[in-house]
Amino acid sequence: MDGQIEFYTRINALVDEKSHVLDFGAGRGLWAVEPMPEMSRRLRRLKGRVARVVGTDVDAAVATNDTLDESHVVPIGEPLPFADETFDLVIADYVLEHVDAGDAQDVADEIMRVLKPGGWLAARTPNKWGTTGIGARIVPNRLHVRMLKRLQPDRKPEDVFPVRYQMNTRKHLRRLFARHHPYVYGHTSEPAYFGKSVAAWRLAATFARLTPPGLAPTLMVFVQKSGAAAG
Repeated sequence: MDGQIEFYTRINALVDEKSHVLDFGAGRGLWAVEPMPEMSRRLRRLKGRVARVVGTDVDAAVATNDTLDESHVVPIGEPLPFADETFDLVIADYVLEHVDAGDAQDVADEIMRVLKPGGWLAARTPNKWGTTGIGARIVPNRLHVRMLKRLQPDRKPEDVFPVRYQMNTRKHLRRLFARHHPYVYGHTSEPAYFGKSVAAWRLAATFARLTPPGLAPTLMVFVQKSGAAAG
């Protein structure tokens, strides 16, 4: 059920020492400092194992992220500051759910623009119709910090962002990446939003086993850019 290992094992299969990687929505690199199994941390840290890891974020905190070789602050709605076909892989880990409807197509197009032909977008995001997505939409954004403080006491307010859920269904993704090759599947990851309660995790795991695949809480998204692979 470990979503980190599921997602980043696949990412590691897509890169090598020559790969140029963009971490879209990299933030301050919270994963590098929070408690995490060493296997997950090792899979996730690409710096030093690929040619270059570049990070972008709307928040200036990205400049403090030492898991990156290079960082850029990119305000919402502005194009990415990179030439066409710069990257072999773009990672968007729990980022797509924060994109507004009016920006969704531009975000998809910009990601594809900076990818090399044959390159991949690898994204992990809550399913709009899964338990996490439904719960996040029931609770107003203004109350998310208060709610998450109860569920995840160690999570800091600066790591909570408004959610929009405009790139979070198979239908959305097929439409936004229609000119390319999207592969999307549901995944029942560890129920982190249920805090540290063993009883709550067992209840969530039981519920997940009874849930139809289309309602899995997490979507794993892999989109290959159309065109011949770069040589």
